[in-house]
Amino acid sequence: MKTLPISRYRFFQKLQPLSLLKKITGKSVTGCLQVFSTSGSWSIYVDEGKLIYACYSEKMFEPLYRNLQRLSQQVSTLPNGIHEQLRAIFETGIDNQAIPNPDYLAICWLVNQKYISPSQAAILIERLALEVLESFLNLDEGSYEFIPESFLDDMPKFCHLNLRLLVERCQTPPSAGVSVFERETSVCDTLREHREAAYRPTSPTSQSRSSQLFQINELKPKTKTTPKSSITNGYKPPSYSINTNRGQRITQPPVDKKIYTIFCIDDSPTVLNTIKSYLDEQTFSVIGVTDSLKALMQIVHTKPDIILLDISMPNLDGYELCSLLRKHANFKNTPVIMVSGNVGFLDRAKAKIVRASGYLTKPFTQGDLLKVIFQHIV
Repeated sequence: MKTLPISRYRFFQKLQPLSLLKKITGKSVTGCLQVFSTSGSWSIYVDEGKLIYACYSEKMFEPLYRNLQRLSQQVSTLPNGIHEQLRAIFETGIDNQAIPNPDYLAICWLVNQKYISPSQAAILIERLALEVLESFLNLDEGSYEFIPESFLDDMPKFCHLNLRLLVERCQTPPSAGVSVFERETSVCDTLREHREAAYRPTSPTSQSRSSQLFQINELKPKTKTTPKSSITNGYKPPSYSINTNRGQRITQPPVDKKIYTIFCIDDSPTVLNTIKSYLDEQTFSVIGVTDSLKALMQIVHTKPDIILLDISMPNLDGYELCSLLRKHANFKNTPVIMVSGNVGFLDRAKAKIVRASGYLTKPFTQGDLLKVIFQHIV
């Protein structure tokens, strides 16, 4: 079969989906393959040749909700109204045009709020990838582009899927009278001998049958924040429970939902109001202060989860305030994001010198803000 080069094709042409997938399975390939057709677009994200996520533009949230419903039969931490909550935050609560993959942000949020574990997120992503690839393999005509840098570069990675084995599963015809669940299990058993090729070596943690196709990436917290009581809004999460293959249930103590405190210092009330309007109240508690001198004592008292700090302020600028915070024992590792309209190399270098965690350039969109926050709290 002729292999098409990975580049950019602006005009529709005859496509060979398998050839395109083959070109992105190399260890040196990291980025996003975007394929466009008259019916929609496909985005396939890879990290060193392993699939980390896939989605279809016309059905972005529908498969997520459907598979969450299926997963909720095994995971008791998923409440009944989770679909409505996700819809309010990630579909109607944000401008979807500003964020390439609000559905992936939704998965990160589910893990962050302890509704699902990182390993369960990996299973969820695998099921979504199978659906996306099944429709992608039936594509006859379109255009495509490979982008080396993508939205997921700085986001948490929950798994690395083997594309070849996923394609084999998509192409395996279902046996008569065999349910979807039984078909997945039987395919996993058949591919057991390819286990070493399916994922990178990991520590011997508990894995389900489905995890034979991928490496589950445990999230390592970047920061160590001071423990504090979380706001639950009257919600008491159920016990963390998982159905095992033997029909047993593993139950762990309940984990409270957390509302993250975002402390913003900017001498412009307009900027502070914009930040507040961009962040959902069910997930974030936003504190805005215009005076950098007064902000220092309030930060010590509040102990926020993340700090957004304007650089150009009177009396005490952002660099000086960040430097003072880093000298305080409680804020040596708290994420501090410098916010500025300056985009020069020197400004970013100064931010690194005072040990800022990140840099957000003004003017920023809702997508820019959410991305930098999720990078540091997940």
